[in-house]
Amino acid sequence: MAEKLEDLNLPLSVVARLVKEGLPDGVIVSKEAKTAVARAASVFVLYITSTANTIAMRNKRKTINSDDVFQAVIDTEYQWLQEPLKESFEDFKKLQRQKKESAARKRMSKDRRTEYDDEDEDS
Repeated sequence: MAEKLEDLNLPLSVVARLVKEGLPDGVIVSKEAKTAVARAASVFVLYITSTANTIAMRNKRKTINSDDVFQAVIDTEYQWLQEPLKESFEDFKKLQRQKKESAARKRMSKDRRTEYDDEDEDS
């Protein structure tokens, strides 16, 4: 658990990057505004997480899953966010799968090169 309220805030660098991506070029955002957005985002995350935890507990589970989070978005009356969140989550899972497959291919390729090098040394 967090010891101080500040421990619950999202990193300003992450928030600044997200804010910059969401605004047109040339818009300047003050540090105070970034801090306000970071705190608001932290409160939102805590609120959704708490609601998702209640849903999981209602279903006699200790682990919160993605369906709990999506249901929490609806229960907290942010249903307009559900579809964009689901799409973003699917994109994230797809990217993670691609990274995992790419790493596996690189490992296999490296293993094959090592195998061939070992055969050359034996000859």
